[in-house]
Amino acid sequence: MDRNTFTGLFLIMIILAGSFYFFRPSEAEMKKAKEKDSIELAKKNGVAPVQKDTAKTAAIVNPAVDSLALKGPFGTALTGTAANTVLENENLLITLSNKGGKITSVEIKGQKTFTGQPLILFQGNDSKFGLNLNAAGKVINTNDLYFKASKTGNTVTMRADYGPSAYVEFVYDLKGLSNKVAFNVNLVGLQQVIAGNSIGLNWQTTLLQQEKSIESEHRYSAPYYKYLDGDVNHLSVSKDEKEELSKGKIQWFSFKQHFFSASLIAKQAFEKGSLEVKIPTAPGQVKFYDANMQLPYAHTANQVYEMEFYFGTNKFSALKAQGYDLEQQVDMGYWPLKYINRFIVLPVFNFLNSFGWNYGLIILVLTILLKLALSPLTYKSYLSMAKMRVLKPEMDEIKAKVGEDNPTLVQQEYLKLYKKAGVNPLGGCLPMVLQLPLVMAFFFFFPNLFELRGESFLWMKDLSTYDEFIKFGVKIPFIGDHLSLMCVLMTISTLIMTYFNNQVSGATGQMKYIGYIMPIIFLGVLNSYPAGLNYYYFLANLMTFGQQFLIRRMVDDEKIHALIQQNKARPADEKKKKSKFQQRLDDYMRQQQQAKK
Repeated sequence: MDRNTFTGLFLIMIILAGSFYFFRPSEAEMKKAKEKDSIELAKKNGVAPVQKDTAKTAAIVNPAVDSLALKGPFGTALTGTAANTVLENENLLITLSNKGGKITSVEIKGQKTFTGQPLILFQGNDSKFGLNLNAAGKVINTNDLYFKASKTGNTVTMRADYGPSAYVEFVYDLKGLSNKVAFNVNLVGLQQVIAGNSIGLNWQTTLLQQEKSIESEHRYSAPYYKYLDGDVNHLSVSKDEKEELSKGKIQWFSFKQHFFSASLIAKQAFEKGSLEVKIPTAPGQVKFYDANMQLPYAHTANQVYEMEFYFGTNKFSALKAQGYDLEQQVDMGYWPLKYINRFIVLPVFNFLNSFGWNYGLIILVLTILLKLALSPLTYKSYLSMAKMRVLKPEMDEIKAKVGEDNPTLVQQEYLKLYKKAGVNPLGGCLPMVLQLPLVMAFFFFFPNLFELRGESFLWMKDLSTYDEFIKFGVKIPFIGDHLSLMCVLMTISTLIMTYFNNQVSGATGQMKYIGYIMPIIFLGVLNSYPAGLNYYYFLANLMTFGQQFLIRRMVDDEKIHALIQQNKARPADEKKKKSKFQQRLDDYMRQQQQAKK
C-alpha cells in the first residue's frame, strides 16, 4: 500500500467516526423508537398493549406487551376471580363456575337424601372437569383457566381466550323438563397452536352419600361405559380398579351410584380412554371416579365436539327414554335373571303401578301372581314328596336288610323300588329348580327398583332400604348395627316352612337339620337389604303355606299308596328299552358292586 492510499483510507475513517458522533439520535429519540418496536411486537402476538401514563413510559416496561412470553399459553386466562352462573329447569339446578368453565354442582329437584336434604350429586372441589391441550409445548388443563361467562336464556357460554381470534369455548344448554344438558366444545383458531391428533378430556368426581345404608350404595355403585358397537360394562363395585378402554370407540361413560347417575355421552364417540374407581374412607363419600378420554383432533379452524350430560335417577323407564342403552346400568341380575326381570317382572310391575296403588300392595299382588303361575310346579313337587314319604317304610326295610355298610347296593335296591312303584326320586327337586330363577330374579329386582325409594308401608318408612326394628349403636359380627323386623319375620316364616317341608318329605338325619341352617344365614345376609325384598320373601312363604294347605287337602296319602301298589303289581316290561341315562346309571351301580366284591 503506497502513501497516498494509506492517507485516503485514514481520512475516510475520520469522516465516518465524526458522522456517528455528530449525527447519532438523542436519548429521547432512542426511547421513543423502543416504545414503537414494543407496540409492533404486541400487535404481532395478538396482545393489546396497555396504555400507561406518558411520564412513566420511559421508566416502566408494559407487563401486557407479551403475556404469552411472560405467562405461557392462555396467559390472560390464568388469573381471575371465581364467579358462578346458574342453569335451572323443572328437574335440575346446575351451578357452573367460570374457573374451569365447568359444572360444579348438580341438584336433582324433587328428590331428597335420607336426611331430608336437597339431593346434590357432587359439588365444589369434589369435581374436576377439563380438556388437556398441548399448546405451545405445554400441557394446559382448562380446569385451571378462568373463562368469560355469558348467559342467554337457558344457554351459558364459557370462553377462555388464547388471542383475539383464538379461544376455547364451552356451551351448555338446558331445555325445560329435561335431565340432559347439551354440551358443545368449540376450539376456534387453535389449529396452529395445539399439537397432536387428539384432545384429552378428564372428569374426576366424588359422589356423595344419598341413602341410609352407605354399604348398599357401595354395593350398587360403579363406573359404567359402552363401546359404540358393544354392550354396556362396568368396573368393580367392591374394590379399587382401573381399566383401559381400548377395544373400540366409546359412546358414553357414566358415574353411577345406587339410584342416581351422572353420564357423559359423546355423539362423535371417544377414540379411547380409561376409567378408575376408588372407595374413599372419608365419611359421607360413596365412590371416587376418574375418567380420561381421548377425542380426535383434525386441526381445523373451528373444531366442534357435540356431547350431552345426563343427570338424573336410575329409574329404568327414565334411563331408557334417554336412549344409548343407558337403562342397562340398572342391574337386573345375571343371565337368565336379567331377561326374566326385564321382560316379565318389570312389565307386570309397571302394569300394576299404573293403578296408583301403594307399593306394599303392588308387591303383594305381584307375589300372588307369581305363586299362581308357579302353582302347577308346586303341586308336582308336593306330590312327588308325598310319594317318597309313602315309600319311606319300604326304603327303611331295604336299608335294614342290605345293611348300612353297603351304600351302593342300597341305592341300587332303591332304584329298583322307584322303578316298580313308578316314582321319580327327582320329581320333588326338579319343580323347585325350575322355580329358582324366578325367585332369584327378585333378589336383583327389588334392590335396584327406584320406584321403592322413599315409599313407606306399614312400619317400613322406606321400602328401598332396611327397617330398623332395633338399633344397636355398634356393629355386631354377622348382624351389623341394627336388626330389621321384616327380615326377622322372613326368617321365622322360612324356619316354619322348613319344618313343614320336612314333615311332607319325611326327611331324617342330617338332611332334616340342613334346611334350618340356610334361614339363619339369610338373616345375616338380608338384614341390611331393602325391606321391600324381605317383605316379598315373607309374603312368598305365607303363600307357600297356603298352597301346601290346599294341596294337602287335595292329596290323599292312602290313595297314593294304593296307586304305588298297583304300579308294583304290574308285570315288568322286559322289552322296554332303557333310556341312555338309566342304562349309564345301572352300569355305574353294577361296576360299584363288583368293585366291592
